[in-house]
Amino acid sequence: MKNPLSGFPLAVAAAIIIALSAPQLIFARAHQRGPSGPVDVALASELRSADDKARDANRQPKKTLEFFGFEPDMRVIEILPGGGWYTKILVPALREQGEYYAAGGLVKAMGFGGILDGVTQLEGFEELNIIDISPAMTRTDRIGYLDMGPADFGVTEVDLVLTFRNLHNLTPSGRAELYIATLAALKDGGKFGVVDHTRRHMAPMTDESWRRLDPVQVIKEITGAGFKFVDYSELHYRPDDELRFEVGRKTVRGNSDRFTLLFEK
Repeated sequence: MKNPLSGFPLAVAAAIIIALSAPQLIFARAHQRGPSGPVDVALASELRSADDKARDANRQPKKTLEFFGFEPDMRVIEILPGGGWYTKILVPALREQGEYYAAGGLVKAMGFGGILDGVTQLEGFEELNIIDISPAMTRTDRIGYLDMGPADFGVTEVDLVLTFRNLHNLTPSGRAELYIATLAALKDGGKFGVVDHTRRHMAPMTDESWRRLDPVQVIKEITGAGFKFVDYSELHYRPDDELRFEVGRKTVRGNSDRFTLLFEK
């Protein structure tokens, strides 16, 4: 049995109960064909810095994309890609057969951080499809914590929407609007993959925990928006993260417990 201090196994157990008790939800292992050669080529690319590659062991991008059902011929939206760590994997992997869209735009002006800073200067990244969702976003009293109104990604029939450690930056109402926009962009059967820092189930939001989310709450929010809950993964489970401290603290940074969830339209 895993260390109950982590909180994540308890959250997953609760999520399973939620899924099994709601007829409209499907809890089944996703069909996983797995990323093919283009992902391996992208991971080995010299365009990725040594610091980028040093994070591979912790973030496990190939296994994560495999869990989400990524294929190189898909149309993919990455929501709020930040500095572009995953962008530098996704864009090359999709270049030949697929399409990549970055939903972020000018959010940097709101104190959110550098959205794709420097990435568009790299060879082959000059003409990224960038969806500017900043007009839908407004500041809150907390730096980096944003509200979001109705938004339109401007593309439809998308196969896969991904967001990595970003939902915690939005208010509950902002997340609700993001789910609506995501649902509208996806084709029927399209997938929504989410990774974020884990907060203990039912723990309140504090200055230490605001960049964490309760995975059970996230499952309830996303299924409440009309998605089916497909699966979860323990790829980013970290038993030594007690879920008590800010994810940027030295004892946690780079080793936070993260939930990894997959949903379907």
